[in-house]
Amino acid sequence: MASGRRRALVVRGGCAGNRPVQTTNLFLPFLRENGFEILVEDSLEVYEDEDLLHGTDLILQCWARGDITRGESAGLLAAVRAGTGFAGWHRGVVDAFPEDPDYQLMTGGTFAGNPAGPVPLRAHLRAEHADHPVIAGLGDFAVDGDACWTLTDPLNDVLATVTFDPDDTRQRAVAVPAVWTRTWGKGRVFVSTVGRVPADFADPRVRTLTRRGLLWASR
Repeated sequence: MASGRRRALVVRGGCAGNRPVQTTNLFLPFLRENGFEILVEDSLEVYEDEDLLHGTDLILQCWARGDITRGESAGLLAAVRAGTGFAGWHRGVVDAFPEDPDYQLMTGGTFAGNPAGPVPLRAHLRAEHADHPVIAGLGDFAVDGDACWTLTDPLNDVLATVTFDPDDTRQRAVAVPAVWTRTWGKGRVFVSTVGRVPADFADPRVRTLTRRGLLWASR
């Protein structure tokens, strides 16, 4: 790796409906422009490469509904604890490995469903974090109907929520965390549950906060 450059590891695969290749491709030019050398992997086995992860500054993951081995999970978590940044969006992060509670503890949340159906929703930015570098200067924005209902860690810094209206099951409206940051050991973690397919990132606010999140999470 060239001196002075950072390394980004893009790990993508799993459920094709999350468009792992197409969506991550949207952000590769941005990462290169910001001084990253990029390695793309379509296998989780890379998480067992301790030397490679040690020299990685950012892991961008888009891998929905996958199975991760104990060794792969341990390698990923160890790298983040040691300072490697971790970032991603939608089910490519929060619904990646539903059988691995250690992974969920690291990311700070897990997918619990899409209760709203195909209806327009809005992401509301949290005023108490208005100066956070990920959302500073941005405003509320529309979210597609595939917004995620998540179960989240109280240690997250929640930057944006999505409000779900009452329905036949839930008796009142509730704001569910949609964008958050956190630390795990020495590593930074950025998660956004908005933006699933390439068209969702056409909204400049969604695209901007995602780009900022990648840079914020990087070592």
